[in-house]
Amino acid sequence: MSGHNKWSSIKHKKGAADAKRGQVFTRLVKEIILAAKTGGGDPDMNPRLRTAINTAKENNMPKDNIERAIKRGTGEIEGAAYEEIVYEGYGHNGVGIVVEVMTDNKKRSVSELRHTFSKFGGNLAETGSVAWNFEQKGFFNVPSAGLDEDEFMLKALEAGAEDIELNDDNFDIYTSPADFHTVISNLEKEGYPIHNAELIRIPKNAISVDDNTAEKLMRLIESLEDLDDVQKVYANFEVSDEVIEKLSQA
Repeated sequence: MSGHNKWSSIKHKKGAADAKRGQVFTRLVKEIILAAKTGGGDPDMNPRLRTAINTAKENNMPKDNIERAIKRGTGEIEGAAYEEIVYEGYGHNGVGIVVEVMTDNKKRSVSELRHTFSKFGGNLAETGSVAWNFEQKGFFNVPSAGLDEDEFMLKALEAGAEDIELNDDNFDIYTSPADFHTVISNLEKEGYPIHNAELIRIPKNAISVDDNTAEKLMRLIESLEDLDDVQKVYANFEVSDEVIEKLSQA
């Protein structure tokens, strides 16, 4: 899972410096709306909604915004009808890129994605040409402060986790998509705080790239992430720790 950790390091360090609060809220609102639409507005009965609400609270989203998004999802308030779509493409050196989109206008989303890929040296690809190389997993953190490593790892495995890694000040927990919310609920019952819960895509095979190519790929990926309809972007490349540090300070 180390490839995901490296990718997270870049995104986390850069995000601390240049994350756009309004854009984060927009993405979280969309997730809450769709979660409420597909599973109902009661977070106790809808694990996806409960996770979305917890993430929104972690990002200091006002309570009114959360409640309004839930009502839009359940139809109590009128609003745009969003759908989830996964697009695939290629960047420099044949690096595969998966883009998760939530949109109310598919034509607009495709046009913006095609333009961005082309502008930064990539291209959209046919469905199925890239996604096969990514494995979907549940992922979340538990702060490691004050916890015994062996004891916590045993608890996490008993809760249904597939893999646990101690990474800086957190335990990174990975689950199957089907067990994601169950594992979270089991650890919450044990009193462990859950952070950064999300479904992610981890590359099965990653392409090693040099500094120059890594910088080009990061410009493409960051431009894709800046698009309003884009929720998440994944790419199957890996770089050295030195390049990660350089990119994080850029």
